[in-house]
Amino acid sequence: MTIEVDIQRATDAPGQPDDDSLIRWAALALRDKPGQELTIRLVDAAESQTLNREYRHKDYPTNVLSFPADLPPELDIPLLGDLVICVPVVNREAAEQGKPATAHWAHMVIHGCLHLLGHDHIEDDEAEEMEALERQLLAELGIADPYLATDE
Repeated sequence: MTIEVDIQRATDAPGQPDDDSLIRWAALALRDKPGQELTIRLVDAAESQTLNREYRHKDYPTNVLSFPADLPPELDIPLLGDLVICVPVVNREAAEQGKPATAHWAHMVIHGCLHLLGHDHIEDDEAEEMEALERQLLAELGIADPYLATDE
């Protein structure tokens, strides 16, 4: 394995992907950063909402939060950061969007990892670049473009 992933399951909510899948998706997103370490914490809506409110000032649970490691430069530790993924939100979004849950989970892990690498989607040009990377990585997994509108 090219990365080290600590998986924390802080909820017993149904519909969680297995460890191997989480690691595979993160490794794909981080393949150009071998040796990196990160934590993926799977949480319930209450924990997601608390963290989203505290760190983003948005009082609702969200799909994925990325917390890049903020280490002093003199520490040479390959810690990339933490992803906090809300199990019920990801599964609800997949159902609402008519996507396979596995495809949406892969997208959320990859999306979060790209944030840990410094990518963002606040500005339009940054969003286009990040979404292009997501499409490319998901295509390698045989997953359709997550940004295409579904027929409803």
